[in-house]
Amino acid sequence: MIGPARPTLSPGALTLTGIPSPTIISASRRTDIPAFYMPWLMQRLREGRVAYPNPFSGQVYEIPVTPDAVHSIVFWSKNYAPFLPHMSEIDGRGYRYVCHFTITGAPRELEPHTPPWQRSVDVFRCLAAHTSRRHVQWRFDPILMTRHMTAQDVTARFRLIAAALAGSTHRCYLSFATLYRKVSRRLAAQGIHMVDPPLAEKKALLADLAGIAARYDIALYACCQDALIGDGIHKAHCVDGDLLAELFPDRPLAAGPRPTRDQCGCVASRDIGAYDTCPLGCVYCYANRDSASPLAAFRSHSPDHVSLHG
Repeated sequence: MIGPARPTLSPGALTLTGIPSPTIISASRRTDIPAFYMPWLMQRLREGRVAYPNPFSGQVYEIPVTPDAVHSIVFWSKNYAPFLPHMSEIDGRGYRYVCHFTITGAPRELEPHTPPWQRSVDVFRCLAAHTSRRHVQWRFDPILMTRHMTAQDVTARFRLIAAALAGSTHRCYLSFATLYRKVSRRLAAQGIHMVDPPLAEKKALLADLAGIAARYDIALYACCQDALIGDGIHKAHCVDGDLLAELFPDRPLAAGPRPTRDQCGCVASRDIGAYDTCPLGCVYCYANRDSASPLAAFRSHSPDHVSLHG
């Protein structure tokens, strides 16, 4: 479905003014823009504006995304292959960015449509070669254990991926899966029974992972789970103001702390994604209600529309 070149927002849409500028853009915790929506994103950057919904109120906001209005973009994805052909244009337009790249090697029953981890490692290395190992962050997240996937299985997968990423990143972000109600129902419907280990067992597992990561000059960061911090595990700031200021010192950074949930360490950003739009179908995903809605949203979205979903 192709829409008009410059669609009109709904009467209830608001243009945000007075927000800190330049703004950090998150693209996106709510969906996988690099994997599925690069034509839409590139059109937004070319036009210099984007709209996004508040996931709780439904209110739609429009913000400028011209290079002078954007401090940097924090990308999140499990598949950056569709992103690679657009990097030169993004660079040429003057945008700065960092990438969170999730590679877990989890079995297909949990991640039915993610690329094989070996292929993702190749793409990860391309990203790091184009930018630097400080610009690309590995996410081994979430750690989800079941009756059939033990701590030993997690450690084995982590060891393989860490070795393959050696020299391409300095950081790995991780957390243990949080079972939201809709996620619990989805897992149960597929006969997957999650095991939530005691804190001591979680720390023991992370200690093993930290030892492996250290061999490859990778530090571990726990996301939104402060009980895990210590003994080589740092607090995660996924939208990290200090890192962004170091990487892009020529850009003033106005963003202050703004956690998105309990124990979050992120600074303020504007997330331009939308829930129920990622077709990857990971069974533990909090961003989708079901499997049908994201596929329908992907098929019906228009790259020319100012918002991703609507």
